[in-house]
Amino acid sequence: MNNEFNSLPKDISQQFISMLKDWVPANSSIAIAAESSYIYFHSGHQNINLEVGQQVQSGSIAEQVLRTRKRTDAILDNSLFETPYYGIGYPINILDVPAALVVVLPSAFTEKKLEPFQFLTGRQEEEWNPVAIEKISHIESLQKKTWFYVEGEQFKTSITLKELQIRLPSSFIRIHRSYIVNIHFIKKMARDLTSNFIVTLKDGSELPVSQSYLNNLRNALEF
Repeated sequence: MNNEFNSLPKDISQQFISMLKDWVPANSSIAIAAESSYIYFHSGHQNINLEVGQQVQSGSIAEQVLRTRKRTDAILDNSLFETPYYGIGYPINILDVPAALVVVLPSAFTEKKLEPFQFLTGRQEEEWNPVAIEKISHIESLQKKTWFYVEGEQFKTSITLKELQIRLPSSFIRIHRSYIVNIHFIKKMARDLTSNFIVTLKDGSELPVSQSYLNNLRNALEF
């Protein structure tokens, strides 16, 4: 990338941030990517796993904007943040280089925008069953499909884990890229023979806890 990009953080803060401050909430996060890496970011209140020079991840809003050159908005998972986030990306040009300006709105905005689910409707063969959210013990993503469990029964839903993580009550915790658990159904947490955490539910089901989501569980249950 051209050496002129070395001075971009200052230029960007003047050119773009001043323009955004009139309509973007003060605690939003702002990132700019050009070519294949991030060249600027300003952190709001979120815990951000992003640095200048970091490669743009496949599937991220920045990657979608750079690829399509179109405005993109989406709820994405926690690949960059500790919780799912709602972001909006805009195609821009910097020194005639295609770039992406991404605004990540604070979680309070997302929670207000999307009310928590009160129930989920699950499918079993040719029947659809509405189930109160508090009766669900855990939710699983398997073979690109989403399943939730109630008293040992398995139901299929069309809602993805990404959206569920944003739309579920606070008693539901993401513990793995494939699992969300209702903490009211947890019997115990322990390490297995390989020192990985396992959550055991009251019905005996065992769910793995991945390292990237362990803090979610620790913060929720204070251990």
